[in-house]
Formats: sequence, structure tokens, C-alpha cells
Amino acid sequence: MKDFDLVIVGTGSGNSIPAELDDWNIALVERDVFGGTCLNRGCIPSKMFIYAADIAMHVRDSERYGVHSTLDGFDWPSVVDRVFGRIDPIAAGGERYRIEDCDNVTVFQGSGAFVDHKVLEVNGEQLRSDKFILGAGARPCVPDVPGLVEAGFHTSDTIMRVREVPERLVVIGGGYIATELGHVFEAFGSRVTMINRSGALLRSEDDDISRRYTELAGERFDLRLETAIEHVDKGDDGVTRVHVIQEGRSDVIEADAVLVATGRIPNSDQLDVEKTGVTCDAAGRVITGDDHQTDVEGIWAFGDLSNRFQLKHVANAEAKVVFHNVAHPDDPRHKDELAIPHAVFGSPQVASVGMTERDAAAESVPFITATKDYGSTAYGWAMEDQTSFVKLVAHAETRKLLGAHIIGPQASTLIQTLIQGMRFDQTVDEIAHGQMWIHPALTEVVENALLDL
Repeated sequence: MKDFDLVIVGTGSGNSIPAELDDWNIALVERDVFGGTCLNRGCIPSKMFIYAADIAMHVRDSERYGVHSTLDGFDWPSVVDRVFGRIDPIAAGGERYRIEDCDNVTVFQGSGAFVDHKVLEVNGEQLRSDKFILGAGARPCVPDVPGLVEAGFHTSDTIMRVREVPERLVVIGGGYIATELGHVFEAFGSRVTMINRSGALLRSEDDDISRRYTELAGERFDLRLETAIEHVDKGDDGVTRVHVIQEGRSDVIEADAVLVATGRIPNSDQLDVEKTGVTCDAAGRVITGDDHQTDVEGIWAFGDLSNRFQLKHVANAEAKVVFHNVAHPDDPRHKDELAIPHAVFGSPQVASVGMTERDAAAESVPFITATKDYGSTAYGWAMEDQTSFVKLVAHAETRKLLGAHIIGPQASTLIQTLIQGMRFDQTVDEIAHGQMWIHPALTEVVENALLDL
């Protein structure tokens, strides 16, 4: 049994240990590479791939601007090496720093699980502390499809490291992981079939956004909506066959690779958190108060392990609250879930914050909406854009912005002004008129949507 002042499980945002804890004896537990999902197999590498895919798409579509260009081909191994040649040294460097340069931190490499109240076992060693921070994240959820495991499949954890682009790729799922990675592999030459149980992609987005994205995806992918998978098998020829039922009819889709992108589940079960008295909800998320402390005093949880958002910027914000509360128990801070934004870096991009129109209607909030096309602005003309738009939802009485939803190029950047307006409780009139908007920048589409409100 080894005693510590603090045990931290997970080296994603949990590795951001503040200097004020330099005199604490800290155990840091990691079963995989340092840096967590975002650095190694999530946000950062996927966006590096997506940027390259976007360039390929620009070349493919350049004819519409009178630019005659050809795409001579792809060097996929070079793309992969560019991404992980940059990322892998960062992960290794983070681990080396904690092991060699932090005298107060002991790194335990291996899977940790609770064996008793406030006792975590790692590789046969038991770590005990009055204080634990649980930031163990989440993992891909794999559906129970007969034959899937035997046939073999990829998740977002593995597919970005393949050494060649599959000629035919089946993507199971219709959320942000499915749409982003489907975009990448289609841009690099795969024939992508996307299988989704529901009738639309990105269903959690505003209905208008989801509908438009689904329409555009149908132009690129073999899109199988409202489709159930019966079973999967792999023949002696090495071809994977996905047997589906769509509109009451059976079909077989052949693939060289299958990507399962049906969501992620918290790692609470693998930690055996119930053995230390920590409870979880029905989805496996660790239950915490607004100070991120669990129902066991001295144990905090944050990030993908405990929240529904599964976003790195949320985990970072929560980690700051947790570390403060661990160091300053008499001056606790609390989580702030106001105006939490997100973006989907598919093609086109999608960005969202706050209520959808569907949410406002369900909660009987008096609301008004405005929708403005990119193509109604001068920069939209330059882009020849005929499909992108900004949609705003505002309170009909207070005129405060309830939600903002954008589909189109640079959506993840355009939405920031609206996030700021919501965060600082401005009316739509104050956001629209309280600043000067650059002409003819693309931000004018945001300004014009606000003016419409």
C-alpha cells in the first residue's frame, strides 16, 4: 500500500496539474499514452486529417471558380506520418517530463481499478489517498452486431493510423465521428457507405441543420438511412460483407474496411468506481455535484467520464474547477454550463451553441428565429455558396439569444461572436449594433441574421 496526497487517474486534462500543488505527493495513473483522447486519437489528429481533406476538396471543386486544376493523387502514408510524426513526440515528451522532471509526481503505467474505499490498484500495487481526481475518459461504443467482432472493424481509435486508404469503407453511425471521418476518407478516394438507424445525420443538431447536412452528405456518400444491420461476415477473399435491412428489403454491402462510429461510453465500469462508493447514472457517467465532487467526499470527476458533452474544451474548463477545489476546499468553484458550444468538422462544418428551435418549442419558451444564407452576403457570392446558412433562436420577450446554429465554411469560427454575446447576456440588438462588422467579411452573414431578428 502506497499513500499519496492525491491520486489522478488519466493524463488528458487531468495532466494539467497546477503549480500550487508542487509540494503535494501525487500519483498519476495512465494505462495508455499520455495526453488522452484529444491529443492521440481525437480532436487534434482528426482535424489535421480534415484540413488535408478540405484542401483536396477545394482542388476537386475549383472549376466552379474558373480555376482549372487537377488532383494528381494522394500520398496517404505521408499524410499519416505528418500527423503522428508531430503528435507522438508530444505524448512521449509529456510522459518523460512527468517521470524525469517532476519530483513530486509518481507515474503508474497501467490500468487502474478500485479494490476498496479510496484504494486504487495498478499492476498489483495499491494506491491510497484521501483525494482522488478521476479523469479516465471514455471509449468507443461497439454495437452488438452478430459477426462484427469476428469480421474485424476499426473505431476512431485505430482508423487514422491505417497505412492505406480502403477502396470501400462502410461507416456505421451518423454522428460527429462518423461524419468527420467519412469526409476524410471520401476526400482521399474511398467509396463511403454510411449506415444510420435514424432518418437523418447529426440528429442532435437543430432540425434545419441536420436536414441540410443529410442532403449534402447524400450527394457524396452512399447514404443508407433508417437501415438496420442484421449481421456481418468476412469471406475467404478478405471482403467484409455487411448484411442490412432497409425499407423492408435485404441488401449486402461489400467493404474493404468497416468503421464503427456509434458513440462513446464512459470508462467508469473499468475503474470499478462502485467499490469506492462512487455512483453512476444509467449511461455510466459518474455523478457529481456542481463542484465536480462525487457523492464520496474527496473524490472528484470530470470530462468524458462524467459529463454528457464529451468535448475537450469542456474537460479543460472542468479540470480547472476541480484542481482549484482540491487545492482550496474552503473556497469552492462551480461548473458553468452556460453557452457550451461545439463544432463538427465535416464538410460542411457545423457549429452550435445553446437551444435549438426544437428545444425552445419543447420547453414552451416564447421564441423567434432568423435564418440567413451565406449567399446573401458579398463574401458568400465570392464563395459561390448556395447551401450554407446561419440560424438564430432568440427569446421573443427578452430578446436574448437562446441558440445559434451554423452550417458552412468557417462555422466553428463564425459562431464565436454569438457565444460571447450569450455569455455576457447581451440582447441580439446589442450584439448587432454594439460593434462594427468588417465588410465584406463572411461575418456579415452573422450580422445580417441578427438584424433580421
